[in-house]
Amino acid sequence: MYAIIDVETTGASAAFGKITDIAIFIFNGKEITESFSSLINPECIIPEHITRLTGISNEMVADAPKFYEVAKKIVEITAGKIFVAHNAIFDYSFIKEEFKNLGYDYKRKTLCTVKLGRKLIPGHRSYSLGNICTDLGIPINNRHRAAGDALATVKFFKYLLSKNNNSEPDLFSNLSHSLSEEKIASLPGTTGVYYLYDEKGTIIYIGKSKDIHQRILNHLNNSKTKKAIEMRDKIVDVTWKETGSELVALLLESSEIKRHKPLYNRLQRRSVSNFGLFLSEDRNGYLNLEIKRIEEDEIPLTSFHFQKEGLEFLHTLAEKNALCKKLCHLETSPGACFGSQVHSCSGACIGNEEPDAYNLRVKKAISSFQYRSPDFFIIDKGRSNNERAVIKIAKGKYIGFGFVSNDSDCNSIDSLHDYIKAYKDNRDIQSIIHGYLKRNSNLKIVKFND
Repeated sequence: MYAIIDVETTGASAAFGKITDIAIFIFNGKEITESFSSLINPECIIPEHITRLTGISNEMVADAPKFYEVAKKIVEITAGKIFVAHNAIFDYSFIKEEFKNLGYDYKRKTLCTVKLGRKLIPGHRSYSLGNICTDLGIPINNRHRAAGDALATVKFFKYLLSKNNNSEPDLFSNLSHSLSEEKIASLPGTTGVYYLYDEKGTIIYIGKSKDIHQRILNHLNNSKTKKAIEMRDKIVDVTWKETGSELVALLLESSEIKRHKPLYNRLQRRSVSNFGLFLSEDRNGYLNLEIKRIEEDEIPLTSFHFQKEGLEFLHTLAEKNALCKKLCHLETSPGACFGSQVHSCSGACIGNEEPDAYNLRVKKAISSFQYRSPDFFIIDKGRSNNERAVIKIAKGKYIGFGFVSNDSDCNSIDSLHDYIKAYKDNRDIQSIIHGYLKRNSNLKIVKFND
């Protein structure tokens, strides 16, 4: 028995969108035996472009049941059935996410009529529901409404069964991978890092996601590029590490890619930024800035793809902050810099300005590339409601991360050090942390001083 389903939503992503319309037809391979259809109040505003597409307005759903009010019916009517949909990953992900928000883990075997269509009737210009139904002469009434699209999917699926000698299609015969149904079902819909393996047990790809289950399904259904298909066909196993914190996931992903060097993480094995801005102090006590090639394990203040890009940036930085271009290694002529002759430089290059005064301007100029405090912990989400993730920065360098239970006091600085597992710092890690702090200004920061 099949539960043929269609949903209309407020957006394209289950992580951010909500269901506005749902239709379910129970199909025994020959006829519809039961059905359920309803508008859903998404408890949020429906974007105008979605209303233009589906015809579903905020006024239409104002008095409709909320998802939790129809959840029991959805569970009961689909129990023991194969979840069938046109582009099943889309509809299944939205329904699974709605149940997840209710604290229920909704799991069904799935079958995608797009993929089944490509397998059984190859050669069509498009397998979108509208185009394939037009090609086959299948009428669609109420296009982009759940009941209309679901009923068209029933007719298309019935046609496909006839092309398969009316026998039940293999759920995974149209997917080129060896992951078991049990393995796929066990994948968590949580934030973390995942590892994809080939038949030799070699890690071929490492990724990060806010929803590991959904991301793995995306990989298994990805036919967009030659590389994606090649990788998909090699996947035989997957493992994962839940992190809770997106920042920890980003940091762990970067470290693990550099450690394992997976075949399909070519671009992420190393930074594509080859030149960096470096700070040093000369023998006279003046802070110097310089653009130079990044050597192994060096951590610049910021980095650039090309030397010219970095030099142009440093020229602008020097002019904006009245810095000496000789001390920025932008001029190499002997004696005073050109700026001191036209009074745009106070003469630090020839000792006419005290190091302390000059260095203050340098520190101000580079302040945006440095942490506000050199020694601090970032406190973020943990892997459960009973713990928190802790990321440690000491003397401006990333030390590592760990997890601490809520029973421990996250403000007890001395105890937090004990939970940290050490990881290497590098320019990619610095970029990840700086970027995350900018995007998440409400993160809890606990300062300390070793």
